Amino acid sequence: MKNNSRFWKILKRILIGVFIAIIVAIGSFYIYTLDYYRADNIARNTDISKNMDDYYIFKPDVKNDKNIGFIFYPGGKVEAIAYAPLMKKLADNGITTIIVEMPFNLAVFKIKAADEVRHDPSNLGNITKWYIGGHSLGGAMASSYIEGTEYKYDGLILLGAYPINDFDIPVLAIIGSEDQIANSKEVNAIKNLIIIQGGNHANVGDYGIQKGDGKALISREKQQDITVDYINKFVLN
Repeated sequence: MKNNSRFWKILKRILIGVFIAIIVAIGSFYIYTLDYYRADNIARNTDISKNMDDYYIFKPDVKNDKNIGFIFYPGGKVEAIAYAPLMKKLADNGITTIIVEMPFNLAVFKIKAADEVRHDPSNLGNITKWYIGGHSLGGAMASSYIEGTEYKYDGLILLGAYPINDFDIPVLAIIGSEDQIANSKEVNAIKNLIIIQGGNHANVGDYGIQKGDGKALISREKQQDITVDYINKFVLN
């Protein structure tokens, strides 16, 4: 009986320890998700064509519509709307763009978000060519998603990111010369790599300075304008 009682006491202690560990882990993760990069006022005041439950749509003028769609995954721990200025610039160039909101601002929790975007085409217009991509972690997750779904897309666009695998579809990767976050052997090995001289990692979006990033030598607006030019050329090929 004593041995049996001792066993249950030990088991009880173990279970309490596990329970406490789980509570601590959940609490730590919650605190971690509260620390993210927030969109600035420029991004918040950017015109949005349609604000859906889980994504934002930026549509071009009817006369300028190229019937091209671009689904964009935000960078890790970056508020989705921070990329509104860049997506609006692309829309002004005739490309329908969609920024997907991610759970906890981490695309790793919703890799297949693009499926939801394309589920209801009535919100998007007559898209004949589709592209997908993202910034930083968002680009990596878009790259992960597209493996096995290449037939649905005409290309992959990565900003401050690199593809996880090789694909049969065209890939465009753009990185700033001062990017100290995505600057790696994997990025530099990309065949179709565009380096924006003076650009950095954070200026892809409008969310301020990112820890560990290099200092940009050009303005955020100029870096985004150059990015738009390269994306425009890529999707029109």
